[in-house]
Amino acid sequence: MTKLTLDVSGMTCGGCARSVEKIIQKQDAASKVTVDLASGRVEAETSADPASVTAALTAAGFPAKAA
Repeated sequence: MTKLTLDVSGMTCGGCARSVEKIIQKQDAASKVTVDLASGRVEAETSADPASVTAALTAAGFPAKAA
């Protein structure tokens, strides 16, 4: 597993944070995800491909880029 740190836009509430977590865990069920809603920073320990995670988040309406 690698540590992935992303800046994610579009998160406005706890529901958004949970959605982001679920999207990442759909890429890798064993992912450990931490979402800081206030800063828009998401950290994940995952074996998923970073480009796939970023693309999945962006496609779901949460534009993401490496922090």
